[in-house]
Amino acid sequence: MSFINEFKAFAVKGNLVDIAVAFVMGGAFGKVVSTFTEKLIAPLIGLLTGGSNFYDKKWVLKSEVNEVVDASGKVIVSHGNEVAIEWGAFITVVIDFVIVAFVMFLIIKAINSLKKKEEAIPTTISKTDQLLTEIRDALKK
Repeated sequence: MSFINEFKAFAVKGNLVDIAVAFVMGGAFGKVVSTFTEKLIAPLIGLLTGGSNFYDKKWVLKSEVNEVVDASGKVIVSHGNEVAIEWGAFITVVIDFVIVAFVMFLIIKAINSLKKKEEAIPTTISKTDQLLTEIRDALKK
């Protein structure tokens, strides 16, 4: 029974719940960034590079072959997959990463500046604590 109580205490701890919320929001944010890159940025880059969809840009190393038939009607090759380097998809994912990394940098920077402001706030010492500190210092002498 104590194991279950330990697990409940662990599961409802603030840190674990915060991590779960951050994980869900991170997934949603990733989708937003991917859509932003694929639907807004990639078409603009594709337009500049002479194509309609940047994500589909690739270098074909070997074309797809569906079926090759010789003169007698005999099938020589029945299938052959395309081999291509999909550089457009790779660059789109790199753009996604840069956007996410930049936003995370801004969030961490904002959090750090808030922490510095909290540390910079001077703490006021009550009169009782001040008197106790003076007594302690006097006793040390």
